[in-house]
Amino acid sequence: MNALTILSFLFFTGMVALISYLLTRKENLASQDGYFLGGRNLGAWVIAGSLMLTNLSTEQLIGLNQQGFTDTLAVMGWEVGSAIALVIVAFFLLPRYLKGGITTIPDFLEDRYDFGTKQIVTVLFLFGYVFNLLPPILYSGAVAINGMFDIPEVLGVSRTAGLWITVFAIGIVGSIYAVFGGLKAVAVSDSINGVGLLLGGLLIPVLGLYALGDGSIGSGFNTIMENSPEKLNSIGGADSPVPFSTMVTGMLLVNLFYWGTAQHIMQRAIAAKNLKEGQKGVLIAAFLKLFGPVFLILPGIIAYNMFGPDIESADAYPMLVGEVLPTPLVGFFAAVLFGAILSSFNSALNSSVTLISLNIYKPYFKPSAPDREIVRKGKYVGIILALFAMCLAPLIDKVPQGFFQYLQIVNGFYNVPIFTVLIVGYLTKRVPAIAAKISLFLFITVYAITQLFWDTGIHFLHILGVLFVVCTGLMVVIGKFWPRDTAFVLEEKAKVDMKPWKLVYPVGIAATMAMILIYVLFSPAGIL
Repeated sequence: MNALTILSFLFFTGMVALISYLLTRKENLASQDGYFLGGRNLGAWVIAGSLMLTNLSTEQLIGLNQQGFTDTLAVMGWEVGSAIALVIVAFFLLPRYLKGGITTIPDFLEDRYDFGTKQIVTVLFLFGYVFNLLPPILYSGAVAINGMFDIPEVLGVSRTAGLWITVFAIGIVGSIYAVFGGLKAVAVSDSINGVGLLLGGLLIPVLGLYALGDGSIGSGFNTIMENSPEKLNSIGGADSPVPFSTMVTGMLLVNLFYWGTAQHIMQRAIAAKNLKEGQKGVLIAAFLKLFGPVFLILPGIIAYNMFGPDIESADAYPMLVGEVLPTPLVGFFAAVLFGAILSSFNSALNSSVTLISLNIYKPYFKPSAPDREIVRKGKYVGIILALFAMCLAPLIDKVPQGFFQYLQIVNGFYNVPIFTVLIVGYLTKRVPAIAAKISLFLFITVYAITQLFWDTGIHFLHILGVLFVVCTGLMVVIGKFWPRDTAFVLEEKAKVDMKPWKLVYPVGIAATMAMILIYVLFSPAGIL
């Protein structure tokens, strides 16, 4: 690690922090909307950038490229498949969220069902964030930064000690953004880092193909086509981590939950200055997700052809970066990667604080608390959660390989169950609160049995799809025979202009067609 690398890293990181501070220093962070929703004045490009960078972090860069190295392009379902989910969010979910004037996703569930349902879902969200999102983000980020800067050797400590040091460094900086800057600071820093991540992320496969083709990008791609054409197959078989059939079952549901229900994601769109900007931001993100495989999977395939199949799959991406990236750009790319790690961490932390402050502290401890007190208590909670995540993250080093797939399986304990009760709530008027509670209990229990005790031999995404159909049907039946007393009507509580974007449907359809075209091109009947 030379001085130029360190200087470029510090320069870009410092620049992002300074710009974020200058653009948000006059924000009113004493009010709920100001702190938790950025004053409800985020524009389309800030929303799109924040959505992208909140989603992208080292578990994607390392994990998906690892799967690209060991498997095929079929794992792009996690990325390209997000486009259709974002289109549905822009068409259907976002207008309803903004119409209801909600701050957290569980807010709607209280209006639609009852307070108990809202609290159950709040606890499920917090379980996912505190145990399966915050610590893994810190861990995977620390592993990547340690690898790029060789922290243990620089500091003369063991690998484990270097991991702890890096985890706390990332956690402390991320906490400053999330706890003291509010959502606006998080979103602005996300947007700036998002530009850098796209540039840096796209540069790696370009340089990789250039090196693989001995000075020709086209020759590099031809080398892949000749040596490992099976890698470019987007249609995953039954033994693939992402069988193509899951695209219309659990994969679609997981993506709909993530992009349309997960608090740390939708909080950006809910903070839009109006419906038009929110829809534009979501659809811009849909198009950007179509580029995901280029820098999240293709580098792993390039590494397979460049280094052979015998290296550790988890080392594929870091090795490729070290091989093809010029030394002056290593610091810049590390800073961008650092920004991506911070984004995912501080976004999840901000959303956790939002849920605890508004859905637990206020209703249970002090219903009459003014905004200033809620925000202050929220900051204390944020500090505690951050410290907990920092202490837990290094312990993940003991978890077996298959890290990205493991995270997706564990997410199934709460993501599709929550989405099930939410979508039934929007699509029906008479389904009662007890139906939502029975659905959540049944869904989580059966899924736990299939993942922990009974190996059915069925892909976990298919199991999620089947349980979605069963629990949805059960809720509808309960609503038929034991309906709620009055039909639910979504009240008009909008706090922003609700005029939709006039191009929302043409642009949304175009994004969907582009997604289909990508699958066709990289199918056995396409270029292969």
